Amino acid sequence: MPTPRRFLALLADLRLAILLLLAIAIASIAGTVIEQGQSLSYYQAHYPEKPALFGFLSWRLLLALGLDRVYRTPWYLALLVLFGASLTACTFSRQVSALTAAQRWQYYQKPQQFAKLSLSTTLANVTLAELATALRQRGYRVWQTDSQLYARKGLVGRIGPIVVHASMILILLGGILGALTGFMAQELIPSGDTVQLQHLVQAGPLARIPQDWSVKVNRFWIDYTAAGDIDQFYSDLSVLDAAGQEVKRGTIHVNRPLRYRGVTFYQADWSIAALRFRLNQSPVLQLPMAPLDTAGKGRLWGTWLPTKPDLSEGVSLIARDLQGTVLIYGPKGEFLTSLRTGMATQLNGVTLTLVELVGSTGLQIKADPGIPLFYAGFALLIAGVIMSYVSHSQVWGLQEQTFLYVGGRTNRAQLAFEQELLAILEALSGSAQRPALNATP
Repeated sequence: MPTPRRFLALLADLRLAILLLLAIAIASIAGTVIEQGQSLSYYQAHYPEKPALFGFLSWRLLLALGLDRVYRTPWYLALLVLFGASLTACTFSRQVSALTAAQRWQYYQKPQQFAKLSLSTTLANVTLAELATALRQRGYRVWQTDSQLYARKGLVGRIGPIVVHASMILILLGGILGALTGFMAQELIPSGDTVQLQHLVQAGPLARIPQDWSVKVNRFWIDYTAAGDIDQFYSDLSVLDAAGQEVKRGTIHVNRPLRYRGVTFYQADWSIAALRFRLNQSPVLQLPMAPLDTAGKGRLWGTWLPTKPDLSEGVSLIARDLQGTVLIYGPKGEFLTSLRTGMATQLNGVTLTLVELVGSTGLQIKADPGIPLFYAGFALLIAGVIMSYVSHSQVWGLQEQTFLYVGGRTNRAQLAFEQELLAILEALSGSAQRPALNATP
């Protein structure tokens, strides 16, 4: 066998396709179980060398194999390409040829040929025209001469596997395209600020990060329940072009993103960015707030506010949410008072007025050009699976004097086909007794 044909036969081998699919499944499971796109310190903390997970999986091996970014590694993309090539080879060498063979047919010219069919019988005093009419009523497409007949239905069942293969190839192409050209960024933006994409979490080698537009957070707010828990948080966003003109605006919340030119903005997190206040009759001042280490016991933000020009004295301000309450502590950690938005208090001889707490919205910004291919692939997959359940049934007939030889076969639902053929023959024979069908295994 020539080398190209041998290679094509190997590529179309079902065993190879199963092995590749198993390898892709294992890799995908690893990418699901192992956190993707985390920092080096994260993997060093969670996958130490001593003791290594399962005795061998340490952070060094994990990073060396690319298990921190499974879906973008060259070996994973190579598996997808090879599996796609196997599906393509199988489609053209097996499925397309099977469809072509199903479309080719010939009349049976001798009664002995009917013995090769899975179901066959002989009727007396029944004409070929009567058989043709009965088959058409059952949805068959019929070809006939004066003494020969061929009928079939359900050819779509032969097309179904091809559609399934095509859908899987589309899904694979979507995965490859997304891995090569997609990106994901995370931005923590204070209310009122405008930023361009800067903090990339991951990006494909061919990804193009947009720099001709920016996103502005017009307002960020949180709705709270009566018990004081977070109900939902919202971001009013504007997309600005290079000239600073608004080209799109929308309010997002969890499970309701904003989309612009193939980029999707998701509401992912929040924080407290700053505190705005007045000292005596001063203009509105602003101090940044930073998250505090609480050892996993909730989220707190804090800042230090000087109450004397020489910074010799001051107080610590602590907030836990955006409901407008700030706790004030002295230099020795003693609790002094609490303050709500719009209220004032005396501290070290000055009047502190709390104007507002400024929130930051945490956005996950993602682009995946392979998503349309994913959707198209899954839609085709559903259609192909449904089509594959349709039986491809064939019936032959031969008229010799007063005898009519009838036989047929199907590729699935053998019992249903047998019952259908028996019903046709029973109607043709005009007898309450069913004609005998010879079944060939």
